[in-house]
Amino acid sequence: MGIRQDLRVIRHMVFRRGDKAATHADRMESFYNAQAQDYDEFRKRLLTGREEMYAAVPIPQQGVWVDMGGGTGWNIENLAASIDQIKQIHVVDLAESLLSVAQDRFRQRGWENVTTHVADATMFRPPEGLADVVTFSYSLTMMPDWFKAIDNALAMLKPGGIIGVVDFYVSRKFPAPNQKKHGWFYRGFWPNWFAIDGVYPSSEHLPYLNYRFEAVDLLEAKCKIPYIPLVRSPYYRFIGRKPVN
Repeated sequence: MGIRQDLRVIRHMVFRRGDKAATHADRMESFYNAQAQDYDEFRKRLLTGREEMYAAVPIPQQGVWVDMGGGTGWNIENLAASIDQIKQIHVVDLAESLLSVAQDRFRQRGWENVTTHVADATMFRPPEGLADVVTFSYSLTMMPDWFKAIDNALAMLKPGGIIGVVDFYVSRKFPAPNQKKHGWFYRGFWPNWFAIDGVYPSSEHLPYLNYRFEAVDLLEAKCKIPYIPLVRSPYYRFIGRKPVN
């Protein structure tokens, strides 16, 4: 991707946010409509750890996978070698323009067991009833009611089902003893910087995920951000299991 395409995406990110739209769905569509075709190449360098998160989630043999905030369907490319082993994959998003890219992607791949849904992550339920896996790839930070989205994921998962999350975040001022602690600069700078893009890194995502699920794997790290030298943004990868009882 060239510098011109990068600048076009950044311009849309900063100046076409759709803040005056009536609903969250309208804001999402207004924000992404003009950048949908350039979305994947720029985010490939911005959103670290997606491939590793999808690789860390066990493939549900003939099961149901729900990808919340799945956008263009790029996430599902990480499952390409295992698509035939999964009964049904549902890609859920509020931005129709991104899902249109996803539909073209799946059609070209011939993946008939992958379906897109224009729906809210706080309310969507798979037609099959329960899911084996629910994933959120850099989408929780764009959901105003992210806690409802997590609760909905918990409700739709089978007992023992898996949730996978990768996203930006900041730590609490006093995190749990086994978790990373970020200084005041990180806790202040990144939420304000990402807010320009309608992204809201939270100190509460990890504590809530740990509260609702049994942690299987947790990585807390930092990544580069395109065109912002020297500093690194915190991100996490969480794999959890729904309690059986």
